[in-house]
Amino acid sequence: MNTDEPITKDDIHAKLNELKGEVDTGVGDARSMAMTVGVVVIVVVVLAAFAMGRRRGKRLATVVEIRRI
Repeated sequence: MNTDEPITKDDIHAKLNELKGEVDTGVGDARSMAMTVGVVVIVVVVLAAFAMGRRRGKRLATVVEIRRI
């Protein structure tokens, strides 16, 4: 950077806009990754609860046998 020239208001605005663009891109990428991970976790939890409920239902089910005499 050349220190002979004074820093102008336009220089500061340009640098801030450059930094803001980089941050916005990073936030967008992180947000989409978090949404994907969140959806996967929810699906896994629902499937695990369903599987555990079916197993418990089969284990605790009462079988009634009716015979004619």
